Amino acid sequence: MSLNRYEQTLYDYVKGHADERQHWQHKVRAILADSAEIPGAVARIDSELWRYYEERSSVVPAFGGTERAAGLRRTSMKNLAELLIRLWTEPKPRKPVQPGSDP
Repeated sequence: MSLNRYEQTLYDYVKGHADERQHWQHKVRAILADSAEIPGAVARIDSELWRYYEERSSVVPAFGGTERAAGLRRTSMKNLAELLIRLWTEPKPRKPVQPGSDP
């Protein structure tokens, strides 16, 4: 899976800060548990990650600093959202395929 530079920056930051990682692990798990479908959870996490990136941009130099924060344009965090779901949650069991039915 390939992350864009914003996703990679955010992932590296969260990975390197235990309190932030724990916060996001709980958040991802809660959103997934609250969502009926994975695509809906991905969309919610994507949105939350972008809001977090914008907020952190004004205070964390690795995110570009205050001068760049004002000029940020919305960038997808979908790949990062999908990665975090894969890393931090148990896969949902698939329904067994019945013999003689189309898969």
